[in-house]
This record gives sequence, structure tokens and C-alpha cells, in this order.
Amino acid sequence: MTRLKVIVIGAGIGAEHLAGYAKVPALFEVIGLCDLDTVRAREVARTYQVPIITSVEDALRTDADIIDICLPPHLHVHVTLQCLNAGKAVICEKPLASSLAEIAEIQAASNASGQPVFPVFQYRYGPAMAQLQELEKQDLLGEPLTAALETHWNRGAAYYTEPWRGTWAGEQGGAILGHAIHIHDLLTVLLGGVRSVSAHLATRVNPIETEDCAAIIFQMKSGATATSSVTLGAASNESRIRLHFEGLTAQSGRAPYAPMTKAWSFRARNPENQSKVDAVLNRMTHAQTGFAGFFEAVHQSFHAQNRTSPMVSLDCGRRSIELVSAIYASSRNQRSMTLPLSNSDPIYHGWAPS
Repeated sequence: MTRLKVIVIGAGIGAEHLAGYAKVPALFEVIGLCDLDTVRAREVARTYQVPIITSVEDALRTDADIIDICLPPHLHVHVTLQCLNAGKAVICEKPLASSLAEIAEIQAASNASGQPVFPVFQYRYGPAMAQLQELEKQDLLGEPLTAALETHWNRGAAYYTEPWRGTWAGEQGGAILGHAIHIHDLLTVLLGGVRSVSAHLATRVNPIETEDCAAIIFQMKSGATATSSVTLGAASNESRIRLHFEGLTAQSGRAPYAPMTKAWSFRARNPENQSKVDAVLNRMTHAQTGFAGFFEAVHQSFHAQNRTSPMVSLDCGRRSIELVSAIYASSRNQRSMTLPLSNSDPIYHGWAPS
């Protein structure tokens, strides 16, 4: 199995990426870390024993297979295009872009270079996801009925000392983009595509430009309905997912950043089926979780014939950005938005206010 050489750009969330790579050493070799904050870069590089690279340009001159972009959101598109044009594959943190038009630009560059782009969706990997997928295979879920999502986090003045946070120019969006994007992606993985969305967004907690509270209703293509409650004004950091299927109710714990990695409860609607549910759960073994699971999927996709996978493809990033676009459009237009969005819709070119 060929190890892929990777360079991480950005030592903030990049430190968590490095921890993920350290769990799959047979698949990846990290050959460099790049960050303008040299003090932070040296500290992180020392922890994971990787060399420092001083610029993106220097990173692109190496023999790296993949550049892993962990920069502030407003830099994602520019650096992604820079890497693709240099013939490098890309892993990019969320949000991949701030409009569907930018996604189309990235897709064109990916097609021209022949290099894949892997948007980061590490929430998809963990024991609970494997359990849900196996329960579905064993026909114990049935049709999805409803879902309730909670992203209740505490973000105050200390969080916004980074000058780019809380701004449209720097962060590109608020709680919908930077905090709830992963749990909304999980909704689409677990319950299928979104048919329409109705949203109300507000800035209630912090003196910032972007939203920090939201109430959203999703109508899924399957016919299921879902709600999402989002706030950055909670007393603690908690995320929770509650899913109701014909056959059972599944509920996550309250771990804020990795809901699929902690223990879930699965309760059959028909008590006679609980033993079947428990039997499936008890015989399961689990693969890597979080970033390590995501990187494992990236490695597999990179070596696949068409270098793509339904779980780590650029199209996953596009669907996520389309949903974010629809949420912002719904709140501003005060009406439900139907997906897919048309490229003639003004929101196609971005959700930042004029």
C-alpha cells in the first residue's frame, strides 16, 4: 500500500489533522507543516516531529501528493486553486468555498489538473455511523420519520479575539457556516438529500457581523422532516442528534465536536426487535474515527480508479455549500427555499451581504 506524502498548511486546526495522520502512519507521511505564526508552527511541528516549511510556494515545490489546507476560511478558495494549478491534490477544511460559483471554479480547476479535492467531513466517521449503516443493512431502521439536531455551544469575546472571526470577509459566515455545517452534513448522510429548507437566523449573543443563533426546518427528499437548533450562547458546548425511524429511535450523546465517536442509544419501537438491534451492535468492530477515519477514506479514494468516493468527493462539498446558501437565502427572503438552487439565483454567487 503506497503511503501518500502530505503537507499541512495551518497549525491551528492543522494540529488536529496531524493527530489524525499519526493514527494512520501506514497510509500517510507528513513531510511538512507551514504556518505564518512561526512560534505556533515550531511547537506543533515539534510535537509531531515534522519539518517546517516557510511558504505555500515552497510547499508546492516539494514532491507532496496532497496539500492539506487548514487556513482561515477566506483563504480556502485561493490556496485550493493555487495547489490544483500546481498539480497537487487538495484536502481542505470547511467551508470549502463561500458560494456555488466558487465551487464551480474549483471543479473546473480540478478537472483541468486531474487532481481531486477532498472537503473535510470528519464527523461522518465513528462507531455510531458504522452502527447505523449496519442496522440499515439488516433492515432494522425502516424509513426515516423525523430528526432533531442541536448545536448549542458557548462562544464569547475570547473566541472572537481572532480578527477574522465574526466577520463576513474573514470567516465568510457565522454559526451556520462555522459551527453547524458538519451536523447538517450528517443529516444529509443519514436521512438523504434536502428538498426544501426554511430558516430564521439572528445575531443575539455577540457583537459580531455574522449570525450566532438559528432555527431551521428541513423537508427531506425521503419525506422525513428535521429541525435544527443552533446557538453560540449556551452555557456549555453540546451537540445532539435524535433520529426517529420506522423501526427505532437513535440518539447521540452530547459530545460537541465528534458526535459519531461516542456511544449512542438505539431503542426499537417494537420491544420484540430490541434483541435483534442489540445483537447487531454487539458483534460490530469499528474502524478509525474522526480525522483518522476521514484520512483513511481519502487514501482509499486517492488510489481508486476514478480517484473519487461518495463519502469524500468534491460533490460532498458542493452539496454542503448549496445547503448553506439555501439557509441564508431562506432567512433573508423570509420564505422556504427549494433545492437544487438555480445558477440564476443571486445566492449562487455568494451569501455575504452587499
